[in-house]
Amino acid sequence: MNQTLIIAEKPSVAKSLADVLGAKSRKNGSYEGNGYIVSWCVGHLLGLAEPQFYDKKYATWQYEDLPIAPKEWKYIATPSTKKQLKILVDLMKRSDVKMVVNACDAGREGELIFRLVYNHALCNKPIKRLWISSLEESAIADGFNNLRDGTDYDSLYHSARCRQQADWLVGMNFSRMFSVLCNTAIRVGRVQTPTLAMIVEREQKISDFVKEPFYVVGITVDDFVAECEKVKDKPTAEAIRSKCDGKIATVKSIEQKEKTESAPKLYDLTTLQREANRLFGYTATQTLNAVQNLYEQKIVTYPRTDSRFITEDMAGGIPSLVQSVSVILPFSISIDNINTSQIANNAKVSDHHAIIPTPALSGVNISSLQSTEKNILMMICTRLLSAVSEKYIYAETVITLDCIDEIFTSKGKTITQNGWKAIEQAFIASISKTKKSEDKPLPPLTEGQQFTVKSSIREGHTKPPKHYTEDMLLSAMETAGAEDMPDDAERKGLGTPATRAAIIENLVKSGLMVRKNKLLLPTDKGVNLIKILPDSVKSPSLTAEWENHLKHIERKELSADDFMTAINRFVADMVKTHNSMPDEFKALFPSNNSGEVIGQCPRCSGSITESPKGFFCDNKACKFALWKNSKYFTSKKIKLTKDIVNTLLTKGRIFMSEIFSEKTGKTYNATIILDDNGEGYPSFKMEFANKGTKKNG
Repeated sequence: MNQTLIIAEKPSVAKSLADVLGAKSRKNGSYEGNGYIVSWCVGHLLGLAEPQFYDKKYATWQYEDLPIAPKEWKYIATPSTKKQLKILVDLMKRSDVKMVVNACDAGREGELIFRLVYNHALCNKPIKRLWISSLEESAIADGFNNLRDGTDYDSLYHSARCRQQADWLVGMNFSRMFSVLCNTAIRVGRVQTPTLAMIVEREQKISDFVKEPFYVVGITVDDFVAECEKVKDKPTAEAIRSKCDGKIATVKSIEQKEKTESAPKLYDLTTLQREANRLFGYTATQTLNAVQNLYEQKIVTYPRTDSRFITEDMAGGIPSLVQSVSVILPFSISIDNINTSQIANNAKVSDHHAIIPTPALSGVNISSLQSTEKNILMMICTRLLSAVSEKYIYAETVITLDCIDEIFTSKGKTITQNGWKAIEQAFIASISKTKKSEDKPLPPLTEGQQFTVKSSIREGHTKPPKHYTEDMLLSAMETAGAEDMPDDAERKGLGTPATRAAIIENLVKSGLMVRKNKLLLPTDKGVNLIKILPDSVKSPSLTAEWENHLKHIERKELSADDFMTAINRFVADMVKTHNSMPDEFKALFPSNNSGEVIGQCPRCSGSITESPKGFFCDNKACKFALWKNSKYFTSKKIKLTKDIVNTLLTKGRIFMSEIFSEKTGKTYNATIILDDNGEGYPSFKMEFANKGTKKNG
């Protein structure tokens, strides 16, 4: 019987697909049945090879070897998932498998994850593409009934491949170049470095800011206050106050305008991350993980989207979805008129529509969700109700008073239709103990009406720019470089909705930025890094332009070869023009350890140096350490030398002979693999020829 092989991105997604397709039999790394084999990747199973895999000389960092620009790119299997990779390769080679379905996440990275495995297996069987935005049974079934030809997504793969290779070229060459020039480990990233530059620039503006006082004279009229324009010096303010105190003020004009605020758009990933940070203090990664879990539980639609609209054919199902949502919200609300035209627009939906709940929501026990997932779900549900509700309408009144030729104004607001605001306010009230102050309406007044007033002075100071929060940084990344790009550019900013959270986390992990409460602040290392880098490397505009080019590749409007030629030329020019570093810049990166630099830290890219007790990262914020008296090595009678450590750091593994066994008293040969998860002390695995991998330390 001919079989169709389906490859998902995660085991949990594969299980959902298998259930719908009737592939009930669990095998080693797959499900089978009903003519289908459903297997999975575990994220990226293959990654770009390190430079030393192209030439052993690259194991040592030398300026003379730059730029490193592979003519044919090599990929290396991720050690921890080699077993699953072999399973997929064997499945693709099965004679009864006649077609392969790419069911990885419907986006740029999902396309890359699948294609790398497909190419690695030297597979030439026809590809079909499953492209869905929900893991509900009906959505999965509909997706399989409308499989698309895999060749339709060749340009998406080319875009993903160009992104990956461009990141490698920029990161690998510039990290090595500036590390060698400054004699310390420096990490440069195509998107990460411009993001850091924005944070450093903001802190510089705050540091340079000189606050200035200002004074505002106010007059009290019954139960409201009117104020004049700010003045910079106190004597002038005092003169106005003294002049008006106890005098008559006349109502000169009353202007009233009706204003409206349209309902907010649905959430895309970035907007959801921003508001979750503002409301709950969640990091972008926490929000992404929570909404991804909700997606895999079939409760919400695909999260990695940059659209804030749904397609027009989905509008018919919104009223019943609104009804389901209303029941689970932590507040009572009713919507009289559901306006789906506000959220349905085919022209504003690209790969995926906005994030909304699914009909499966009605069968979910909300109390069983983790608190983060529950809060994110409530945000998504509340936003759906707000987005289809009526406008918020209010009357704004501006009153101008004249007191001895001094002009004072006062503003008030009268709400005529709460509309969507009522839903938003009810949600905020359900999660916050602090009641938000509301604008008060002004008392009824008439032109020419007069009052005896009391005057006072309010003193204030000009304020510097605000420190970046995650909310503000995500917004800045989304719009970075937009002013230098054409209005019709399809993608602006740094990174994509799917990658921005990881960029922020990498900056923190690498010791270039820290979180302080809700604030994101650059470290001294981060500030110094931006000081030494040329503008072209840290330019948000240039990186945003590249991101837009990647979108053009996806749309078949730009050749992948042309893009990579431009990237290679840029890297080569940078290497050629930056062959030295001023001493004052080198002095910005003193080592915290006087020992010899052995290699680069796998966690933060700092320098690993040798001391009498072991090998440690010179970044104080990093905890990476390889102790010479480590029981793992001493029990095997292995003396941890700098050569062993250098090999582990550069290659991630080292073959060793005559390793002592405490159990048998004999010796054996094996490959020791550095298995660092980024927390605590590193662990190790041992790989034996033809016997698999054993985690034992």
